[in-house]
Amino acid sequence: MKVGVVTFPGSNCDYDAYAAVRNILNEEVNFLWHKSDDLMGSDLVILPGGFSYGDYLRAGAIAKFSPIMKEVIQFAKDGGLVAGICNGFQILAEASLLPGALIRNDHLRFSCKFVYLRVENNKTAFSSCYGEGQIIKIPIAHSEGNFYHFDGEVEKLESNNQVVFRYCDEDGNVTEAANPNGSLNNIAGLCNEQGNVFGMMPHPERAVEDILGSTDGLGLFESVRSVISKMTTADAN
Repeated sequence: MKVGVVTFPGSNCDYDAYAAVRNILNEEVNFLWHKSDDLMGSDLVILPGGFSYGDYLRAGAIAKFSPIMKEVIQFAKDGGLVAGICNGFQILAEASLLPGALIRNDHLRFSCKFVYLRVENNKTAFSSCYGEGQIIKIPIAHSEGNFYHFDGEVEKLESNNQVVFRYCDEDGNVTEAANPNGSLNNIAGLCNEQGNVFGMMPHPERAVEDILGSTDGLGLFESVRSVISKMTTADAN
């Protein structure tokens, strides 16, 4: 598996994503500079967390115009796997690769803590190593993680099984109290209709070692590796 991690001005979780792939999974990974037009043969492109371009206009709104994003958008349209984490999720929404928008947390404060997520769909390239209904513990760190979409469109996301992760309590109950930012339907992560583009506000790359407080984020990376391995085997045959 070859992974590309995009670095925008203001990215601050790119090294976390790089380390998760290189040091924990022992897979090949390269940084992709925002001004580049080369994805370096990546099987998976990760848009990491941070504050791309300072989030001066709106989170992710400027980053979508970076030269590298032309390649990412085409890569996604061609069926390539793309994952956006936190600010990366915001960028994917701004670039219309994912539906909806990420707006200010309903309490108007920055949130940095562990949360619990329930796996709603384990049939995607990003969640196949989890069990359906499994409860995982992943940290968040954001001010604009409040997922919003029009009512009819949210119903469509639900009926299409595009919701991959949902905020819940330790026992798996989806409640208002377990929602850290006001996201509609407690949505924490979702994919596009084709299933090859995925975004989540929590940080799986910060939950890959016991010393970090959780290894539950590993399932996402292992899921992608498993899918890419199967694709590679199929192509070889």
